[in-house]
Amino acid sequence: MRTNIDIDDKLINEAIKLSSEKNKKGVVNLALIEFIKLQKRQKFKELFGRVKWEGDLKQMRST
Repeated sequence: MRTNIDIDDKLINEAIKLSSEKNKKGVVNLALIEFIKLQKRQKFKELFGRVKWEGDLKQMRST
C-alpha cells in the first residue's frame, strides 16, 4: 500500500544508521514489525497470574 507520511528526517536517518535497513521503507517496515511484537508481548504479560499451568516440568524436561 502506498502512503505518504511526513517523518522527521533526523529520526529516519538515525534509525537507518542503527538498523540493518538501507532505506526509509525498510526502516518503517522494521519499526512496524517491532511495534507489533512489542504490543503482543504486552498483551501476553497481562495474562501473568491469570492462567493456571498444570503439568510435570521434571517429566517434560526428561523427554
